[in-house]
Amino acid sequence: MVTEERLILERVLDEVRSEREISRSNWERLRGTFGYRFDRAWRLVQERRVKRYTFHPSGRVIWVVIGQGGEYQVYPKAGYCGCDDFYFRVVDGEAGLCYHLLGQGLAEALGSYDSVDEEDEAYALLIGEWRAQIRAEED
Repeated sequence: MVTEERLILERVLDEVRSEREISRSNWERLRGTFGYRFDRAWRLVQERRVKRYTFHPSGRVIWVVIGQGGEYQVYPKAGYCGCDDFYFRVVDGEAGLCYHLLGQGLAEALGSYDSVDEEDEAYALLIGEWRAQIRAEED
């Protein structure tokens, strides 16, 4: 489902990608649209808590955002995050996206994230660890 928030974010991120910075007007637009979620997302970017894992030789990419409750897998193309806020607010239609998705988008557009290179053999182990964390939070 494409929401108004997502449309606004994509327009702003297109400009950020080309300029490699957030203009004052785009900053205000994001702040006005997302409120405290933008503040939290911006903190993720500033603290470099967005990670891009690239697995070799497959080239598979997984985005992980380190939030308050742990490490969350983020799938930007699908608009999915493994956090509770996604399940309780985004799925219910209260919000278009959680702050982890917003932070990942900003970090990617600005090129302000940590890159982690791993061998394909590590993929299953890491995915298992991230999924186990989500299950532990549910208990």
